Parts: sequence; structure tokens; C-alpha cells
Amino acid sequence: MLRIEGLDLFYGDAQALSGVSLTVPQGGITAIIGANGAGKTSLIRAIAGMERPRRGTIVFDGRDITGWDSHRICDLGLGQVAEGRQIFPSMTVADNLELGAMIPRGRAAAAATLNRVWEIFPRLLERRGQTAGTLSGGEQQMLAIGRCLMGQPRLIMFDEPSLGLSPAMVQEVFAVIRRLHDEGLTIVLVEQNVALSLGMADHACVLENGRVAMEGGGGELLGDDRVREAYLGL
Repeated sequence: MLRIEGLDLFYGDAQALSGVSLTVPQGGITAIIGANGAGKTSLIRAIAGMERPRRGTIVFDGRDITGWDSHRICDLGLGQVAEGRQIFPSMTVADNLELGAMIPRGRAAAAATLNRVWEIFPRLLERRGQTAGTLSGGEQQMLAIGRCLMGQPRLIMFDEPSLGLSPAMVQEVFAVIRRLHDEGLTIVLVEQNVALSLGMADHACVLENGRVAMEGGGGELLGDDRVREAYLGL
């Protein structure tokens, strides 16, 4: 569903990605792991159109989207739940969700999608008139996911969804990610909890210093001695 080939990304003279190539199979969960500064968020931002690669191609569902503006990419059905959630704290929960349906593909089914979000996240329904900045961290993450769903995505990229959450809330958020996958969404997961992400991934890759160092099945990489030593301390 998503194919990246030979991607180079620079911030000024500093190279963040170097010749990155990987595939994201449709209907699966693809985990991207790596140390801080390995290029994981840079890759997500390049795919989403928030950064312009210097070289390489990004193909989504057979269409070359390299260098497209982010709103056009989102309107194709490629959604993102960003690191740090990036909600609008002074707006209500309902208004944040309404903004998620502003793109053309989200407008027609906005009412039905909103009901789906309320069903997935009943706590958001209870707090629909509350300003988003007063929510707990876990509730803000739910809101970020709900807002993404309002745009009717076919693929969602999650960037560090467990960051700053309690263990119980991490399990709740990952249960939602599994549910979305079971309902047919393709998932790209960038996550600091390597054991959890590889354990649920069909496909995975390891980024090191802006390059793909390893690629394979999630269970395969979880059992690899190099991954276990580097990321799990085993």
C-alpha cells in the first residue's frame, strides 16, 4: 500500500535519512523501531508531506506522492497521529474532532464517523464540551486518534502513541490500535516500546542513523539477538 524507495532527507546540511527503502503491506501492521535520532519521526513527516525529501520516491496506493502538500496526501486517505498528540488545547473536544473532517474525503460521512469515534472513545463523548487542554494525557491521545479517524483514513501512521502515558493507558491505546487494524485499517507504528510494537507487527524495520539496518517480520526481529541486545537489554 505504501512504498518508499531511496529516500534522502536533509535539515540544512544535516542528513536525517539516507537511502531509506521499505514497503508497508496493505492491511497489516508495520513497526518502525530505532534509537532516538535514528530518523523515525523524520520518515513519518516525509511520508506525510511535512518535510520535502531531496531524493527518492514515496508511492501510496500506486500513486507517486513525493513532494505533495500534506493536505493532498491526507485527502488520499493517509492519516497521521503525531508525536506529542498536537491537539488544539483551547478548543473543545467536539471542535477538535470537527476539524478532523475538514478535508473533502471526511466531510460526507462526518456525522457517522463522529458516532463511531464516540463509540470507540466513550470518555470523549462525556467530555465533548470540555476544552482539550484540560484532558488527561491518555484522553488527549484518544482525541488525537479520533481526530485522525474523522478524515476517513485508510492508513494511519502512529508516532510514539505511548509517550508519557501510564502503563494502563498504554494498554488501552494499543487495544484501540489493534481494533482499528482488525477493522481493516493499515497501520504504521513508530513506538518506543519495542517489545510491544514488534509483538503486534506483521512487518518491521530497524532504522539506525537514518538508514534501514534490518527488515523482516515482527516476530522475527523480536527474536533476533541483535535487536534484543540493542533495544530490549537482553
